[in-house]
Amino acid sequence: MAPAEEPTPGDGPTVGVIGLGAIGDGVARSVHAAGLPLVVFDIVSEATDRHADHATVASSPADLARASDVVVVAVVNDAQVHAVLSGPDGALLAGGPGTTFLVVSTITSACVRDIGAEAAAAGAAIVDCGVSGGPTAAASGELICMAGGDEAVLESLAPVLDAIGSLTVRMGPFGTGLAAKLARNLVQYGGWLAAYEGQLLAEASGIELAKLAQVIRASDAKIGGASALMFRPTVAPFTEADDPGFVAAMRNGADLARKDLVAALALAAELDVDLPLAGMTEARADDIFGVGGMREDR
Repeated sequence: MAPAEEPTPGDGPTVGVIGLGAIGDGVARSVHAAGLPLVVFDIVSEATDRHADHATVASSPADLARASDVVVVAVVNDAQVHAVLSGPDGALLAGGPGTTFLVVSTITSACVRDIGAEAAAAGAAIVDCGVSGGPTAAASGELICMAGGDEAVLESLAPVLDAIGSLTVRMGPFGTGLAAKLARNLVQYGGWLAAYEGQLLAEASGIELAKLAQVIRASDAKIGGASALMFRPTVAPFTEADDPGFVAAMRNGADLARKDLVAALALAAELDVDLPLAGMTEARADDIFGVGGMREDR
C-alpha cells in the first residue's frame, strides 16, 4: 500500500482517525462532512473500505500520523491505545511536535498518565476527550465532548471538535476529560441499576413494565433525571453558613426520599424482592441531599 499523502497547506487541518468502530467510523464521517481532509486507519480492511472514496487510507498508525495535523484515537481499550500510539509503527514518534493527538477512547487513568508522558517525550500535543452520545451522535457530528488539556491546544482543535460534537466542555487539564467520562458513565450505569430494581419491584407487583417506563419518562421531563441535584460546586455537606431556608428544604427532600424508600423496601420484603441499591440509597439519603452530619438526631 502506498504511503498516505502529506497534508496540503491551506485546506484546513488534515484529520486522521485511528480505529473505525462504532464511534470512530462516525467521527470519520463527521470530519468528512465538515469538509476537513481525512486520513483513516483500521486493521480491518472492510472498515477502511467504507471511506476509500473520500479519504486517504493509511497503511499504519505511523503512516497516518505523518499525513495528519490532528490524530483522533478511537480504539477500544488501554492495550489498543498503547499499540497505536507507541507500539511498532506507532503514531506518536511519527507525528512528533507538529501533530496534535485527540484520544476519545474510554481508558483507565493509568493509561491516560502513560500516554501523556509518552506524548511529552515525543514533543507532541495531546488531549484526552471523553465522548458521549453513541454511534448515532458520532455519525451526525453531535457527540458530547469532555475535553482535558492545555487551553491553547484545545483552542487549536476547535475545528475538529466542532465537526464531531454538538457540545464541547473543557473540563480542565490533561486527564480530566476521560475522568469526566468515567464519572458520567457511573451515573448512567448506576441509573440503570436503579431502573432494574424499580422494574423488579413493579413486575413483582403485577405492573406492566412498559407502563412504568412511560411514567418515568414523562416525570423525568418535568422534574429532571439523575442530574437534578447536580447544581452545587461541591458534594460536601451544607454548613451553617448556607441559606437556612434552602438547607431546610434539602433536609425535607432527604426525609421524603427516605420515607419513600422505606415504603419501597417494605413492599419488596412482602414480595420477596431483593433491592440492595434501594437500601444503600435510603441509608445515604442525607449525603445525597447534602445534609449529612447536620442533624442532631442522626
